Amino acid sequence: MTGTADDQSGRFTRGSIVRSLLVLAGPLTATQLLQVAYNLTDTFWVGRLGADAVSALSFSWPLIFLLISVGGGMTNAGTILVSQHVGAGNDDRLGHVAGQTIAFVGVLSIVVSVLGVAVTPQLLRIVGAPAGTAIHDLAVTYTRIVVLGMPFTFGFYVFMALLRGWGDARTPMYLMVLSVGLNIALDPFFVLGFADNPLFGWLGLGGVQESLFSATGFTGFGVAGAAVATVFSRAIAAAVGLWLLFGGRVGLHIALADLRPTAETVTKIVRIGGPGAIDQSTESIATIVMTALVATVGTDAVAAYGIGNRFVSLVWLPTVAMGMSVETVVGQNLGGGNRDRARRTVYVAIAILAAAFVVAGALTVWYARPIVGLFITGPQAGPIVDHGAAFLRIVAPTWAIMASYHMMNGAFYGSGSTRMAMGIGVTTLWGVRAVVAALLVLAFSFGAAGAWYAIAVSNCTAAVAGAVFFFRGRWLEGVVAGDSPAETNGQVGTDGDPETTD
Repeated sequence: MTGTADDQSGRFTRGSIVRSLLVLAGPLTATQLLQVAYNLTDTFWVGRLGADAVSALSFSWPLIFLLISVGGGMTNAGTILVSQHVGAGNDDRLGHVAGQTIAFVGVLSIVVSVLGVAVTPQLLRIVGAPAGTAIHDLAVTYTRIVVLGMPFTFGFYVFMALLRGWGDARTPMYLMVLSVGLNIALDPFFVLGFADNPLFGWLGLGGVQESLFSATGFTGFGVAGAAVATVFSRAIAAAVGLWLLFGGRVGLHIALADLRPTAETVTKIVRIGGPGAIDQSTESIATIVMTALVATVGTDAVAAYGIGNRFVSLVWLPTVAMGMSVETVVGQNLGGGNRDRARRTVYVAIAILAAAFVVAGALTVWYARPIVGLFITGPQAGPIVDHGAAFLRIVAPTWAIMASYHMMNGAFYGSGSTRMAMGIGVTTLWGVRAVVAALLVLAFSFGAAGAWYAIAVSNCTAAVAGAVFFFRGRWLEGVVAGDSPAETNGQVGTDGDPETTD
């Protein structure tokens, strides 16, 4: 994508709000779908190894997400700053802000990787992975390999965040296609090798399978193979993304000098990104707490929780993508002084998603058991399917409510009101979820269903709190107003937008 910041701001600060959202949400949904494909692919092929392997991944993912969330919150600062500078027409600030974000997140990723590898066994025991068992050992192996590749993961995430703030959602989508394609191609062989790999039979290549195994004797790396395939594919995507950024091939122009830290910009990145990192980390911690609570019921419940979350993350993709779209459109409009359009962007997004998730929730409740059955096979699958079906039937009816909260949260992030978003998330969403789950599971002996009900309750409390702060309107202030030409011209805070149509 090429053009100036003024060209970019015009795409999302004028014209149809629906079109502005969908132009971003379409590629972002595809990108998020591909991101989920990493986990679904790992789950599918690791599932061929048995219930212990699936349970190991269920214990690993909360820790991995916890570490990723630290960098994810900081990359959000890049999205916010770039989008508002684009809306304000501050072309000269874009390369500097992008470079500073890359440098800071790069250093942070190395620190997170080193610490993560060191504490993985202890954290897995805290989560509830039974020490001294095959599940714990497999979880340690998988987690450590993925964490060692964290700099590649952070590198790709910061690329996506900067391009999203700029208004380009297509280029990250193309790179994700490349990365996921590599992961899908490598996973079956890295996990299962050649001898017991059903892929050859599905493709009618039994003769090739026998020849390859006879020549190599390769039986795969098991759970470790899934982790290696994921890290390798993400490394390729990160390398290509940085090459595009520094080559000026995607609109943003970053020089090596932009990587030299400046106290003012790094402080702003931390001030904006820090609350987001805490918010996302709290989400991961809440997931860890939930996993530990579910583990008191049994490993079957943990496996079901992992499978249920994987399915929810798949269905939830339009919400994640639309929330990111709201973040960009709100950021650019507030940067340009269009407060009324920023507010109406959220209303439009809520209307679209609430209607869609009423239908999606009903279908999920009806087909809960067949859905869970897609992710687990074998003689031990029955109890896992029972727990997973109950999870979906309890949580799915709250999806439309939760989608509304996410759109308001997207507006908070787009405006740079990350402390407000953090406060709501930490208390009324993740805090309520953990406390209610602990009470229902441990004190009132509801079993795994207590955790499922806690998720549903917290979805509703977060939506109510989000609505209260949204209608107060304090989020309608940008974070780059002081640098904005629009403010100099007395335009910031203008509610009128006669050129806008919905």
